[in-house]
Amino acid sequence: MIAVIGASGRSGAALCRALAAAGRAFAPVARDAQKWRALGLPGTPRLARLEDAASLREALAGADRVVSCAHARWAPAVLAAAPQGARLVLMGSTRRFSRWPDTHGDGVRAGEAAFLAAGRPGVMLHPTMIYGAEGEDNVQRLAALLRRLPVAPLPGGGRTLVQPIHQDDVTRCLLAALDIAWERPQTLVIAGPEPLPYRDFLAAVARAAGLRPPPVLPVPAAPLRLLAPLTRFLPFLPRIGADEVRRLTEDKAFDIGPMRASLGVEPVGLAEGLRRTFPGAD
Repeated sequence: MIAVIGASGRSGAALCRALAAAGRAFAPVARDAQKWRALGLPGTPRLARLEDAASLREALAGADRVVSCAHARWAPAVLAAAPQGARLVLMGSTRRFSRWPDTHGDGVRAGEAAFLAAGRPGVMLHPTMIYGAEGEDNVQRLAALLRRLPVAPLPGGGRTLVQPIHQDDVTRCLLAALDIAWERPQTLVIAGPEPLPYRDFLAAVARAAGLRPPPVLPVPAAPLRLLAPLTRFLPFLPRIGADEVRRLTEDKAFDIGPMRASLGVEPVGLAEGLRRTFPGAD
């Protein structure tokens, strides 16, 4: 039996939809029964809180495979609660490779270290930026911002690289990982087929949303970081954090050869992924 932790979250819900569509038995593990029911998916959730070891252990009882779509910082709790002999598939993030320290990346690094040290069979998948999930706030929020800005102020003119992955491919990777008899703990980066400059990514999002790509205005990162918190006082703009601006100054490009070889997943290109994300846009 497959237990899915974080079943009512974006990646967890997408995985549960795929499992249900394939007729595969699974046990959704969630904090909120009402949120699970709102998804309209089959099955009664096993309620658990990740900080409550007893409830999590009870929710995972009988599982021979455990998928955690919760933040990787919870890996120690999952490792402690998962039945002995169960294979693990955990979600991490490529934020673990960032040179900029933050609580998100630090949590992923700590979770990965705990997973590898435990020696339990399984894999931790490190996705790049995920887009295309229901309710996601990456390209949808970017499109909302582009509707309101005459120009796109970007550090260094938006030349740093990004390699986003569509939610459908994240789900395919999770499904593939579930069916592999991992003999030891491993990690894998999962990403889109190729990196591209952020300015080109921005333009592609604009076109997919039916917008005209705005001209890019190169701006130093420091003043943008200072101005970013002001977006909370501007209701007509999505909120942007100073840490988000800082991450725009580093490349996020990865070799997906190991992903292809281990999982057999060939990710969709950005144009196709955005077409799925903005269906019907001109």
